[in-house]
Order: sequence, then C-alpha cells, then structure tokens
Amino acid sequence: MLPQELKSIMSHGLLSFPLTDFHANGDFNPKGYAERLEWLAPYGASALFAAGGTGEFFSLTADEYPAIIRTAVDTCRGKVPIIAGAGGPTRFAIQCAQAAEAAGAHGILLLPHYLTEAGQEGLIAHVEAVCKSVKFGVIVYNRGQARLSPDSLAILAERCPNLIGFKDGIGDIELMSSIYLKMGDRFSYLGGLPTAEVYAAAYKALGTPVYSSAVFNFIPKTAMEFYQAVAADDHATQHRLLQQFFMPYLELRNRGQGYAVSIVKAGAKLVGHDAGPVRTPLSELKPAEMEQLDRLIKALGPQ
Repeated sequence: MLPQELKSIMSHGLLSFPLTDFHANGDFNPKGYAERLEWLAPYGASALFAAGGTGEFFSLTADEYPAIIRTAVDTCRGKVPIIAGAGGPTRFAIQCAQAAEAAGAHGILLLPHYLTEAGQEGLIAHVEAVCKSVKFGVIVYNRGQARLSPDSLAILAERCPNLIGFKDGIGDIELMSSIYLKMGDRFSYLGGLPTAEVYAAAYKALGTPVYSSAVFNFIPKTAMEFYQAVAADDHATQHRLLQQFFMPYLELRNRGQGYAVSIVKAGAKLVGHDAGPVRTPLSELKPAEMEQLDRLIKALGPQ
C-alpha cells in the first residue's frame, strides 16, 4: 500500500487497537490473537493497529514483535488494513518499522520514544530516521515526551513524503488548532486521547473527525454506534451513550494507573473474548471493579 493510499484510509471511519493476547504465563498467544482479529474485523473499522498502545507495545520484545504483526496481517488480509505500532528509542523503532514492512503491514503508528526528554531538533531527527528507514506510510503520535510543534511537523512533512498522518494524544486544543491550520490536508488527523469517544465531537469541530476506539475491543457494536452518531452530528445518541456508559466507565478507568489498558482487557474477558493477563507494570482490575464494569456492559445489550 502506497503512503497516500494509507492517508486516504486514515481520513475516514473508526479505527481501533486490538488487544494483544497472552497466555496465562504472559507469552504471546497467536491463536487467541487471530481469533480476536477474526471477531473484530467484520464490525467495520477502517483499520486496526496491531501492537499499539492498547496492545501493550511497550511490553513487547524484539523477538516476539514480528510474529504479532505477521499474525495480524495474515488474519486480516483482504478484510481490514493493519497499521503496526512502532516506537521506543530510534534504533528499536526502526527495527520495528522494518519488521512491520517486511511482514506486510500497511504502515506504522510511531509511538513516543519514552522516558527521556528531547528538544525539537532531536524529535525531528528521530522521526525523520524512522520515516527514511521504510517506504510505507508513517503516522506520528504526539503524546508524552514526544510533543512536536507545528514548525517541526512542517519540516518533517517536507523531508519525509511518507509521513502522512498525525495522531494527537495530548489534548492541547491550542496546539492542535495550530497544527491543523498550518498543515491543512498535508496530513490525515486522528484523535488519540484515552477513551477518545469523550472528545470525539470536540475534535471533529477542530477538523479531526477520525479517532481510535479502545472500547471497540469489547463493545464493538456500541463503539460503531457512537462513531456514526458523531459523524451524523446526532447529539442525542452521543449524550445517551456518554451518560449511560462512557462517563461511568471513565470514573472506573481513572481509579488506577494504567487502567486505560487493563480495563479494556477486563472488558474483553467479561464478553467472552479473554485476551489473558496484562503484563507488568500494569495491574488487573479488582473484583469489585470487574463487577461494576460487567454491569455497565450488560446494560448496553448484545454486541
């Protein structure tokens, strides 16, 4: 897939990050992962991000990463495009990007480099090195320590034709507006704040109608219903689902550090699609929290 083809796909529809399945001992479970992707693919997501943030990319080793991407590509071939997560220090990010390209992924989402602070000059060099290591499309994720300015993105857009997308995980409205007004249609834009549904209508108004849904992992029908309500400016449906599910869900998610991932795995387990445990340093929901989540899910009806 050419970078501009990926850009077109990224410009519409709902996207999601499938969980990565692990056995009880924490090893990658390829059979469970393939079954998960087969379950999710028909629900209509425009693309799926393999080994993304919700897929616990930050916990994966260089040895197991290629197998995860190959499993996703092989399972979803002809059904839904696969964008691979890549990130960490520059050389590791390049290693992941090249492995994803070799496995047949359609592009990468470049996740933050983690931990160390970096100035704009260093961030530009990092993103440029990853982009130039592959031919397929790259989407950069502004989050945490990886916070690119509008001017830096303009430099990267000139140097890297295959940098075709921008995902925001910061929530700085002034910064997002500045980026959109400066870059226009040079990029496709993706909302990426945790539990993106809560911010979806606001980001649509900023020129970013596309977002990635984590809850698609366990309530795919509701996730698509909410996306369609945002696309149609159906505020009544949005407000009903926000009140009924998303706001109580946020209250539960915010009880623990790292619960943004843990609660998604908990939800998948509750609906009969157990992805196994989270890897440390994440921790599981407590039994009482599982019960509360179960009640929220059941109130939505069949998925």
